[in-house]
Amino acid sequence: MSNEFIRWNDLYSLGIEKIDNQHKKLIEIINKIFDFLSEEKAEVIIPEIIKELKDYTQYHFKTEEDLFEQYDYPDTEDHRLKHQEFIDMIGKWSNEIKNNKNILYEMMNFLRKWLLEHILHDDRAYGKFFKDNNIQIN
Repeated sequence: MSNEFIRWNDLYSLGIEKIDNQHKKLIEIINKIFDFLSEEKAEVIIPEIIKELKDYTQYHFKTEEDLFEQYDYPDTEDHRLKHQEFIDMIGKWSNEIKNNKNILYEMMNFLRKWLLEHILHDDRAYGKFFKDNNIQIN
């Protein structure tokens, strides 16, 4: 990858390998969108990558939400709502970029800010819950 829009940092690690790997994959997809921003065929390629991001994000969120249900995480509903808001935003962005390519940079900044804040705040909270309750995730 030529440019890293978001660089993985151990600070983002929850210590749950499956989740950390999925977060790394989300960052990789966002970085892929960033890499194509300056390409000539960006308007063709980027919608495909945004679809990949949306699909993978839904897969990742389901993984988290299944763990929440399995281990009775107390903030499940609030966390699930934040996930849905993010999915809705990706849908909104993917519709808007069809008409206005200039919002791509705005979208990229949103993706970076939301994902990193979500990992560092919301995801860290359930990571602490699992750790405090001696829940081991394989």
